[in-house]
Amino acid sequence: MVSEHGAGRALIQGIGTALPPHRLCQDDVFAKIEASLREDPHALRWAKRIFKQCGVQVRYTCEEDFLKPADQCTYLSTDKQQAAPSTSKRMEVYRRESVPLAEKAAEEAIRDAGVEASGITHILTVSCTGQFLPGLDTVLIHRLGLSARIQRIPLTFQGCAAGLRAIQLAQQIVSASPAATVLIVCVELCTIHLQPSGSREALFGASFFGDGASACIVSSGEADQQGGFQLGGGHSVLLPDSADEMIWEVGDTGFDLYLSPNIPKLLRTFLRDEVDRLLDGGALPPLWAIHPGGRGIVDAVQDLFGLEDSQTEFSRNVLRDFGNLSSATLLFVLKGMRERLREQGEGERSGVALAFGPGLTAELLRFTYVPSFVTKRESSYEYAGL
Repeated sequence: MVSEHGAGRALIQGIGTALPPHRLCQDDVFAKIEASLREDPHALRWAKRIFKQCGVQVRYTCEEDFLKPADQCTYLSTDKQQAAPSTSKRMEVYRRESVPLAEKAAEEAIRDAGVEASGITHILTVSCTGQFLPGLDTVLIHRLGLSARIQRIPLTFQGCAAGLRAIQLAQQIVSASPAATVLIVCVELCTIHLQPSGSREALFGASFFGDGASACIVSSGEADQQGGFQLGGGHSVLLPDSADEMIWEVGDTGFDLYLSPNIPKLLRTFLRDEVDRLLDGGALPPLWAIHPGGRGIVDAVQDLFGLEDSQTEFSRNVLRDFGNLSSATLLFVLKGMRERLREQGEGERSGVALAFGPGLTAELLRFTYVPSFVTKRESSYEYAGL
């Protein structure tokens, strides 16, 4: 049940998502991987296994190069003499493609929340797949018509968990300053870091990462006909003895990703205590927004807490239809969940959001689906004297 009203309350009012134009079927991606590994049968057997088991059917990419035949695709080239794109080249693609994708998601979130762009007090930009200066936040301020005096908080290179970290940070801002309105924008272009390699690490990334952007508005809220998510308590934790289980490093041909196959096992070992702490020993809620970092991660959470398939379907649907979009993914999950709850006319329902990133970091947050609430109409800048 909702226990906080007025001051201190934080709600996700609006959610927006965006995808790049190029659709990648999993079979087409594997065909390119297969061609690039024709001289490495051991790696090819491994690739077949992980592509079959990862739970992805379709992904999206900003890079048209992936639509070319295998012998012409520079990112996954079969020509050993052809150099893969350099990191600087990939960052050029990131700067060109990330801005319009982020802008589209942000515009949808602002419309969905019914707020004025000029009244937004904070912008949190999240990404781990690229960076440029002046940053994404400064470009969005001009494109979206945000205040030049808006408070800017970039969260960079924090991996898949950063989307939920941003939501928790926004909650803290709004709880401390109820007149604040926070815009969160996550954009990830994971596919620009795919590389022609037979290593297990590179093949993991090639099997399930995709591109996309998501955004949301967090504010204290006061009446609206549409439902949203009220944010409750949450925390972050570094799981013990796991610092080397997820690594994301800058290489000469893009960012090099290492994902350990031990991550699901680590979650089974340590996550129950963290969820018990989050819930203060209370009963498990009906709603679960799990970041689908891979099928094994969703399986681990479902098995650990004895969840029904209906409780993990939002995460599995996002993984199947879009892949792992790193920090942007969790808002895709929450958007799908919200749409279903609205369609079914559900009343208040409690939930838990979970995301995982390098460290190994776990982000945990309680939330409640609220069928209706009031949106404040006054200028948010009055509280700060801006």
